[in-house]
Amino acid sequence: MCTKHVASIALLVLATSTIAAGPAPAPRAGGINGTVTFTGTPPKMLKIDMAKEPSCEKQHPTPVMTESVVTGPGSTLANVVVYVSAGDQPGPAPTETVRYDQKGCEYLPHVAVMHVGQPLEIYNDDQTSHNIHPLAKANPEWNKSQPAGSPPIKASYDKPEFIAVKCNVHPWMHGYFAVLGTAHFATTDGNGKFTIPDLPPGKYTLIAWHERFGTQTQEVTVGGSEAKADFVFKALPY
Repeated sequence: MCTKHVASIALLVLATSTIAAGPAPAPRAGGINGTVTFTGTPPKMLKIDMAKEPSCEKQHPTPVMTESVVTGPGSTLANVVVYVSAGDQPGPAPTETVRYDQKGCEYLPHVAVMHVGQPLEIYNDDQTSHNIHPLAKANPEWNKSQPAGSPPIKASYDKPEFIAVKCNVHPWMHGYFAVLGTAHFATTDGNGKFTIPDLPPGKYTLIAWHERFGTQTQEVTVGGSEAKADFVFKALPY
């Protein structure tokens, strides 16, 4: 066989193998999961006396405790917001509405997390009036009354901020709005666990925020599988 034919066959084989192989697969998205724990002695939560609001008190056969520090088994922490603070690609605000309930004279959830610009609806599920007062600083502060049976209060926030929320009618009602500039976030459950899914491969900075114990930062690299990020806060008994 002549040299010319050998070269042609080699080129044909190379072209065929290239076509068969196709383009390289895109890097697989991964996620970050972890556990938030504490060391030291956390403050004792206090029993809430709802005697002045019987319609709420009767909804709680077991007394309700304050929630600024909620612990779980193995020295774990609930209600910790973990979010990507750097390395994320900006995107539009989710269109899904965040729901915040006033039920049994409690805020549910205790910490409501939302994206900047994401719609928020606040409901009064009780037989009594509430007054919802988010103590915003970077965003405009407002204070609205919400009688029983009234439609939801609709709102959104334009700037990232952690906003304390209180009810001026029922002084034991306290909660938070966590307004973030990312859609990649999670809140720890009763066992201190969190998962942030669907992150493209890359390096990220995570922040863990707790209303009483402050913040912690950690650098995490996401490949094509789950990455691990655990946080440990120092608890103070006061």
